[in-house]
Amino acid sequence: MSNQPIFSTQVDALRVDVHPSNEAMGRAAAVTAAAILNKAIAVRGRANMIIATGNSQITFLHALREMDVDWPKVTVFHMDEYVGLPEGHPASFPTFLHRHFLDFIDVGRFHPVQARAGRLEQDCADYAALLRAHPADLCALGYGENGHLAFNDPPFAEFNDPVWVKVVRLAEASRRQQVGEGHFSRLDEVPTHAVTLTIPALLAARRVLGIVPETRKAEAVRRALLEPIHESCPGSSLRQTPHAHLFLDADSAAAALPALRQNDLG
Repeated sequence: MSNQPIFSTQVDALRVDVHPSNEAMGRAAAVTAAAILNKAIAVRGRANMIIATGNSQITFLHALREMDVDWPKVTVFHMDEYVGLPEGHPASFPTFLHRHFLDFIDVGRFHPVQARAGRLEQDCADYAALLRAHPADLCALGYGENGHLAFNDPPFAEFNDPVWVKVVRLAEASRRQQVGEGHFSRLDEVPTHAVTLTIPALLAARRVLGIVPETRKAEAVRRALLEPIHESCPGSSLRQTPHAHLFLDADSAAAALPALRQNDLG
């Protein structure tokens, strides 16, 4: 399988590559991620990465776990967790990462996001301190169907958020997405609040890879790439992030691709 995109362009500061399929996109992103991790290990003897969860990340995670990386030298963080969800719940994001990634490799350390009722303020402060003590070499993230990054949903997302980790109320669009992906059977089962890394925390990584496949993300991609950069579409912030690289498949790029091709010709 080729790792070469079928279309590449630059949107403001953001490199954008479109791949023919979800699988090709996932592998290309994994090859890039592995190179970033290996360079950090070569330079400093260790690497730190922040990774996303969700069905759209599965091809990337499955490809990444097959890459030639010295995993015991890698510390893994992730982006968010529901408030009050029991440990080991099938919809828990640490559980998802174990199922699709961590159970297949031997990482040096995994730091799960804590979101314990009655300890939320301390959990947020503790995780922010961990992130600052282990600066991320890589952040691999996706767009939500409403353009969110982690659980920074419009209209609550802040590009200049003063904190790195906080409690947020989830937009109904995000909660419906979790039902649509099969993590919960009904909307009223989805928690209303979560702990999330903020946009400044995510973009503080030395390299940021956006990994956004599937038709259901096409409108979020179009808005992020073609409409004004604004907190109403948090994913648009990658356009002002020179160290970011967006990976799309043909389906997620479909709504934006005609305009992107025209812009290239112009």
